[in-house]
Amino acid sequence: MNKIILIGMTATALALGACGKKTPPADIGPAVTDPNAGAAIPADDSLDLVELPGMQADLVAKAGSDTVYFGTDKSDLDSPSRATLAAQARWMLANPSVKGSIEGHADERGTREYNLALGERRANSAKNFLIANGVPAARLTVISWGKERPAAVGSNESAWAQNRRAVSIVVN
Repeated sequence: MNKIILIGMTATALALGACGKKTPPADIGPAVTDPNAGAAIPADDSLDLVELPGMQADLVAKAGSDTVYFGTDKSDLDSPSRATLAAQARWMLANPSVKGSIEGHADERGTREYNLALGERRANSAKNFLIANGVPAARLTVISWGKERPAAVGSNESAWAQNRRAVSIVVN
């Protein structure tokens, strides 16, 4: 008798688990800045950003890199970052049909909230530089992943330096 009840309860739990509701994207997703509103909004399925791998490879080939790096707790652009972004701006101006999503990242240190805000500041620094170099603001979106998508795994300065970055992604 107890086995039958246990089997019935297990089957019910499995059935209910399959019908469970989705976790809201705000709990797990990045912060996204709407170029028109300027405020952070949660990323969700309503964003129609589709990466264009062939165009991304062309950006990297012609601009030299799709990534700029930052110092610890910094969001200001150094000379190499400005040179990389200037080349990216020239590429974007030569390819007016593409849009860009600027992804801001942070290293593993600090809280999730702090790193999301820092990643957003970094992405906005890159975005503002691109705009200042002629790229229309309407073609750019900002996303902060904070520490959620590291480029390098590790708890040392080498890994942290690779994770403090903003990446320009070509989207349509």
